[in-house]
Amino acid sequence: MKSALLYLGKAVLFGLVMAAVFLLAQNYLGNDHGNLFRDRGNGGSELSFAKAVRRAAPAVANIYNISIDQRQPLNSGALQGLGSGVIISKEGYILTNYHVIKKADEIVIALQDGRRFSAEVVGSDPETDLSVLKIEGDKLPVVPLNLTTPPQVGDVVLAIGNPYNLGQTITQGIISATGRNGLSSGYQDFLQTDAAINAGNSGGALIDTNGDVIGINTAAYQIGGEGGGHGISFAIPIRLAYSIMGKLIEHGRVIRGALGISGEALTPFMAQVLKMQEVRGVLVTGVDRNGPAANAQMLPRDVIIEYGGESVVSAEMLMDRIAETKPGTEVKMTIIRQGKAYTLPVIIGEKATEYN
Repeated sequence: MKSALLYLGKAVLFGLVMAAVFLLAQNYLGNDHGNLFRDRGNGGSELSFAKAVRRAAPAVANIYNISIDQRQPLNSGALQGLGSGVIISKEGYILTNYHVIKKADEIVIALQDGRRFSAEVVGSDPETDLSVLKIEGDKLPVVPLNLTTPPQVGDVVLAIGNPYNLGQTITQGIISATGRNGLSSGYQDFLQTDAAINAGNSGGALIDTNGDVIGINTAAYQIGGEGGGHGISFAIPIRLAYSIMGKLIEHGRVIRGALGISGEALTPFMAQVLKMQEVRGVLVTGVDRNGPAANAQMLPRDVIIEYGGESVVSAEMLMDRIAETKPGTEVKMTIIRQGKAYTLPVIIGEKATEYN
């Protein structure tokens, strides 16, 4: 009798556990990820990203240039496909790449609903290869943004753009890597993906499976004179792009601080040569003789270990802090020179913007 009750109790417990698992799975698919499955009409379902695309695609526009012949400026020019752009706000602000529009004579924005608008350039930032455009229109589609959850390696993503001027196209892949910097200016923090990003995709949206934009498509990896197609493409994280957009709207450009040095990570060998007890900080390899660092008496072979009271852990971190400092601000820096620590007050200058 006791064994029968025990058996019955185990069976009931197993049934309750399976019911709970079933309910959790149903809620998971229905509430959070139901948009990934499409009803096939015969009681089954299939994996689909159609809902995510429908959320974002209307706000991904095609960008064209009206090329004007300077010899006959009164003749109307022909439309030439340049790339893509993403409508970020109902006010008509559009994010795209700087390299997409930098040589355009007159920019035309074409929406997926057939409307066309003439666009003005609000501002550009070559350092991050971003530009902000503005159009005037009613009931503009706006892309949903994900500014809070950072993408992770392995996340499924979709790239939306206008490759080779074929019309809006969707490609699919995953996040292959994050934090890919140094590919252009050193200020970047690229997302790497194997979703195809071809010519014309630049400036388009990289979205997650909910349809939220997580990046602005920028470039495909190339070897020599080859095109893309290596399964290595890059996008600018939307948090960085959104921050740059705000600065461009406010100032028309991005104002960055400058110190006037070149530097590199300190190696154990150089730490020993410079009589340092710890391997930390950034080794100054060059000083602009007319820059803020030179005015503060900083010298090559100095090692910067603190910036504004914050410990310097890498050259990238130091360059970011300098760039984020408002020009004209006095910052106290701790350096090691010939084994001794010194505090240098430095007036941060402004980094010049170069438009190529």
